Amino acid sequence: MRFFNTAGPCNPADHYMLPATARLPDVQLLLDQKAYFVVHGPRQSGKTTAMIALARQVTAAGRYAAALVSMEVGAAFNTDPGAAELAILSSWRMWADDLPVELRPPPWPEAPQGQRLAEALQAWCQALPRPLVLFLDEIDALQDTTLISVLRQLRAGYPNRPRAFPWALALIGLRDVRDYKVASGGSDRLYTASPFNIKVEALTLRNFSAAEVAELYTQHTHDTGQIFTPEALQLAFELTQGQPWLVNALARQAVQVVVRDPAQPVDAAAIRAAKELLIQRQDTHLDSLAERLREPHVRHVIEPMLAGRALDNVPGDDRQFVLDLGLVRRDPAGGLVIANPVYREVIPRVLARGPQDSLPRIHPTWLRSDGSLDVECLRDAFLAFWRQHGQPLLASAPYHEIAPHLVLMAFLHRVVNGGGTLEREYAIASGRMDLCLRYGDVTLGIELKVWRDGKDDPLERGLSQLDAYLHGLGLESGWLVIFDRRSDQPPISQRTSTRPHSAPLGGR
Repeated sequence: MRFFNTAGPCNPADHYMLPATARLPDVQLLLDQKAYFVVHGPRQSGKTTAMIALARQVTAAGRYAAALVSMEVGAAFNTDPGAAELAILSSWRMWADDLPVELRPPPWPEAPQGQRLAEALQAWCQALPRPLVLFLDEIDALQDTTLISVLRQLRAGYPNRPRAFPWALALIGLRDVRDYKVASGGSDRLYTASPFNIKVEALTLRNFSAAEVAELYTQHTHDTGQIFTPEALQLAFELTQGQPWLVNALARQAVQVVVRDPAQPVDAAAIRAAKELLIQRQDTHLDSLAERLREPHVRHVIEPMLAGRALDNVPGDDRQFVLDLGLVRRDPAGGLVIANPVYREVIPRVLARGPQDSLPRIHPTWLRSDGSLDVECLRDAFLAFWRQHGQPLLASAPYHEIAPHLVLMAFLHRVVNGGGTLEREYAIASGRMDLCLRYGDVTLGIELKVWRDGKDDPLERGLSQLDAYLHGLGLESGWLVIFDRRSDQPPISQRTSTRPHSAPLGGR
């Protein structure tokens, strides 16, 4: 029985999967041109699965001997290239077992440190009846002197192909060559392809299309009889934007947890429930995503995006780095946006963890006796909480610029943990973050603004933006929350207040 895979490469005997090489349409041309190239993409986007399938396909065609081998074991020896070489060559033998016996490597020759990989590749190529095509997976797990040594050995052997070095070769990893991690000259990245300047192309593994998501989910229907409604298929694509791990993980939660009876269809409500479960579980993929948020290059991009600021002063290298990680994408209408709605939910939730873990015990005074939400009591409870705890909690937020937003979200998470949801919207240059709290029959739209030094009072613009947001939600009233972060202001406890306003379109 096949299932939706969320751990490791896909196997067609065990997993629902699409033709792995369909998302790399130009790769065969590069192989035929004897190219050395890069394939990069976010973690768990199907790179290893695609390259295993490609290697088998190329080998079966009979012209080349193609193999995928991993460089990951060398990461334990990033300052000891000799030890890394030995570990890597040992692991290559295991990976090469996927080849027919006559195409596997011979015994590795004795060679001095710093030349072992090059001489091993030379011996392998000379022993083969066909040209060797090699895919080096997890290359960017290597860093520092070990990474430089490997890249230089590949460059040095390049002129000897195909008689004594691989006919074609690909580096497979998270990033392009210039973003590999190297401690050099005060930088933590290469910022250049010079140790591997034989690269002719860098390919990115694209996400699934909407049609491919439907095709993948339909395989489950063929095997089990359980259907996904058209609305569920559309929503699954919208939530994931085709990110392969998310597509599989969402379906896995839907069919194994939310709707376990295959006689029952998976509808849009089941997909939404699966999304919430997925976010709450914080599986490996989402957890590793969270770790990236603390990297300076990522923070330089994500923090102003959450704050609704433009990215004018963010270096282009940082923007490209975050694009390569798959955290953001270029919107067809222009500008960078968070890669998909699931990430858009995960990112602020993760960043609000510090303040949320620091919250004191809060009695739910915002609930009526029947368990429904009283919005006015919720407002009063937050104001009292903010006056007492706001100042110290701001220090626990990892992104200083949006610290007040994160504290408010942490408070609201305590509210929705009782049975509601909190949705977020934010966009570059909007100057705001929108929140939508749903609890039972109550929907509350909230607009967040920050008043900074040298800026005009954001009240009027905020009211206009809130009015438009409420109109989109079909609501007549909501909250405009303005955090005054100008210097030389009185303590929070003395300057926190609330008052009613009428908005330009009639909202309040």
